[in-house]
Amino acid sequence: MANSQSMRSTASQALGARIDAGLRAHMNKVYGTMSVGMLITALAAWAIAGLAVTGDISSAATNADGQAMMIRQGEFLSGFGALLYTSPLRWVVMLAPLAFVFLGWGALMRRGSAAVVQIGFFAFAAAIGISMSSIFLIYTDYSIVQTFLVTAISFAGLSLFGYSTKRNLSGMGTFLMMGVIGLIVAMIINIFLQSPAMMFAISAIGVLVFAGLTAFYTQDIKNTYIAHATHGDQEWLDKAAYDGALSLYISFLNMFQFLLMFMGNQE
Repeated sequence: MANSQSMRSTASQALGARIDAGLRAHMNKVYGTMSVGMLITALAAWAIAGLAVTGDISSAATNADGQAMMIRQGEFLSGFGALLYTSPLRWVVMLAPLAFVFLGWGALMRRGSAAVVQIGFFAFAAAIGISMSSIFLIYTDYSIVQTFLVTAISFAGLSLFGYSTKRNLSGMGTFLMMGVIGLIVAMIINIFLQSPAMMFAISAIGVLVFAGLTAFYTQDIKNTYIAHATHGDQEWLDKAAYDGALSLYISFLNMFQFLLMFMGNQE
């Protein structure tokens, strides 16, 4: 009897150790995928912004009055930049990533292989980079880097809290998602109102909402892995890692954008 209990205890400890090792590898994959996605976004935004600006007035795009479209002293919007930022194409660039998240990602998770889901995530990161490229035309490079570092430090602390806390954060998730919906509605309304006070409030609330979601998503990724680790479906776990990377990527990106509204110095 004692030997039987000892064997069960040993087996349980071995299983626990295997799950712990698998969880560490899973979380490393989540953070690694997210980091690569961030790098793709940054490179795409920087490259597109470079193509959108020209220092040669003779090759600059012109407005309806025939004047060169100046961004700042000595720099003008190129023809490519005018097409991307002032033509109807800008709506495609802005809305395509949202359409992918709300309409395409779920289908990709259900039907695609892990490799296809990974490619889809990186393609999405590139599309986000294109849509965010205009920040290099608005804010100084220093303020962008500074805000990114602040966001990275905050994200690391929040994600560590979500991973290590014993408190169940699942109830917070529903509340925070309602906050996201409220933010989207408020931002749409402010497109027409153009209220600086409302934009300030949206930015402040947005930072808090996505800070909370960072902790919530981290705990959810951890709990999801633990719940399915013994099933042996590695393909599903790989896709779950990419899904978790997308959730954390979106939280990081939104925190960065809202903080940039506070901290960013415009040219």
